[in-house]
Amino acid sequence: MPRQPDGRAGGPRDLSRPEPRPEPTDPAAGRAHASGGAGEHDGSTGDPADGSDRQDPGSGDPATDQAHASGRAEEHDGSTGRATDGPSRGDRDESGRAGGGAEDGARGAAGGGRRAPGRGPRPEAGDVPRRAPEAPGVAGMPSAGTTGGERLRFVGAATRRIARGIDLDEIVLGLCRATVPTFADAILVYLRDPLPVGDERPVGPVVLRLRRTDQLPEHVRGLGDPADPDAPADRSDPATDLAAVAAERCEVRIGGPLAEVLRGVRPVYGDSSAARAALPELLGEDRTVPDRQRTILAPLRGRRRVIGAAVFIRRADRPAFEGDDLLVAAQLATHTALGVDKAVLYGREVYIADELQRTMLPDSLPQPTGVRLASRYLPAAETARVGGDWYDAIPLPGNRVALVVGDVMGHSMTSAAIMGQLRTTAQTLAGLDLPPAEVLHHLDEQAQRLGSDRMATCLYAVYDPVAHRIVIANAGHPPPIMLHRGGRAEVLRVPPGAPIGVGGVDFEAVELDAPAGATLLLYTDGLVESRIRDVWTGIEQLRERLIETARLTGPNPPPLEPLCDEVLGMLGPGDRDDDIALLAARFEGIAPSDVAYWFLDPRPQTARQARRLARRALARWGLDELSDAVELLVSEVITNAVRYAERPISLRLLRTDVLRCEVGDDVPQLPRLRQARPSDEGGRGLYLVNRLARRWGATRLSTGKVVWFEMALPAHAR
Repeated sequence: MPRQPDGRAGGPRDLSRPEPRPEPTDPAAGRAHASGGAGEHDGSTGDPADGSDRQDPGSGDPATDQAHASGRAEEHDGSTGRATDGPSRGDRDESGRAGGGAEDGARGAAGGGRRAPGRGPRPEAGDVPRRAPEAPGVAGMPSAGTTGGERLRFVGAATRRIARGIDLDEIVLGLCRATVPTFADAILVYLRDPLPVGDERPVGPVVLRLRRTDQLPEHVRGLGDPADPDAPADRSDPATDLAAVAAERCEVRIGGPLAEVLRGVRPVYGDSSAARAALPELLGEDRTVPDRQRTILAPLRGRRRVIGAAVFIRRADRPAFEGDDLLVAAQLATHTALGVDKAVLYGREVYIADELQRTMLPDSLPQPTGVRLASRYLPAAETARVGGDWYDAIPLPGNRVALVVGDVMGHSMTSAAIMGQLRTTAQTLAGLDLPPAEVLHHLDEQAQRLGSDRMATCLYAVYDPVAHRIVIANAGHPPPIMLHRGGRAEVLRVPPGAPIGVGGVDFEAVELDAPAGATLLLYTDGLVESRIRDVWTGIEQLRERLIETARLTGPNPPPLEPLCDEVLGMLGPGDRDDDIALLAARFEGIAPSDVAYWFLDPRPQTARQARRLARRALARWGLDELSDAVELLVSEVITNAVRYAERPISLRLLRTDVLRCEVGDDVPQLPRLRQARPSDEGGRGLYLVNRLARRWGATRLSTGKVVWFEMALPAHAR
């Protein structure tokens, strides 16, 4: 077999196990060979903690040069290629236990759940545990004899634990649990307050706030009774007690020693000249810092700037930090800072998504006369709280109300934005009092203007409490369900239509009875369709659920809010594939005896006729004390309509919780309130309406307009 120039066989090598790299004879040269800093530095200035480099790699400071070579630990994480995060052969620490100090040994920092020294999982077949000298009282601690490969395995396990965190607290906790007690006996983590987000430049002074501390329990450190961890300690250890008395807040002085260390980015020993001046500023002037190389101050630098600092502390009976420990601290600080940056950006995205979804949906539903409303919205998942489902209830003239529910394709921020535009368009069209089929037609045109792939389903219904009728038009949406007073539930037969955005299709509306006491349920397909059931199976299950719920209340209809909760209770573990919008409407209607309606010709005598009719209706209802005010206001509104109308004028009085008067004509121009001058002959009618009525307004219709006002009922008539 031919051989290589170095004497090795020239055949294929076994790639399943990496060949050992020869260690350099000069330790300093070996450290310099692992070039690449703990993180790239952009050299920005102007911020005391902007992370710009102040030292060259060859500055002459061994600690600085060693920290600059921290890229070595980041390239080798000690992973053996397993897909799981559990203990592996590559994750064993110096004591031979699986998972390394970052995974298992660090659990002692929480004060419980830590294994006793010398006890651990049984080694796997073929594994030969390696044990390094252990410090008194704590097993698995690195010592002066720790090799570079063991440090790499520790860094790999620790960075994986830090990377598991999603939010800020999980990342900081991962750093603490991975560090104590394997790498240090105590740790203090400071973060900027507030934390900068993305590229924004914080204004004002840089403030560091103590986010978390962690240290060995006293009985593990040999200070207390192992049988009673809560017993008072016999003596104190200044190295770890510093974590309990450190300052909670620190304002970084511009140009001060702490600002210089943070700007330098690289970890430094606690006994260096820079750290001796910076640590009292960070921890407090009266705090005692352990002497010699038993403290490491490591800035936490994110993508743009330094966002905090970490202080690693070892007690007196532990070996002091070595030069390679600066590399470990740099790697831990870099991964933690990048994780904090990601957590802050993720938190901002979640906040924006929540705010977008909240503003797209109504904060509260109106409560018009003759109908009660309740609603629910459930996102597809807690981590993706945005979607394209929406619902709405829009009051219309004549005490009518428009009920809308829709579903835009997808559940992303784009879907939520499109949903907001369609909802706004629906509200505008409803204000014009267009028929439901016309509303869907205009929504279809709007969706096509937004893009060729903007698809949505929508159901639009208008309920008239006076006529006890409802008009419904559908655009590819699941049909509504009507729950009657006696407990019967039926799926309404509404023409399905094509979804909004298809274009070139007509929509058909149907008019149905809406008896008092009935409940109309509008919903999106996320309630009835999932991966384990089709939409019609889900609709039938929903209908049966409504029947069972109505059976519990007997002849009376079930309350709306508990009814919505019962409907959502039909969802199983695998049924949450899409977001859900639910709108329930309980029809109460307005009794015919509480309505008075007339058509009047636009003649000069019409105002007198309207006053007489209004007086008779008020007398029939026992509201004679309102006659003078109502006659005056009716006369003013009717006179304005007679002046411009060409077709018969409508006059309607409704007695509900208030007395409402509506005057309709065929003139689309809306009246405006204005201040009449002393010389003007007119212009004072609406001024009187504004002064005497509880509320008033004017609504433009497709056939003209309606001017209305409301009067409060006397106490005996409420």
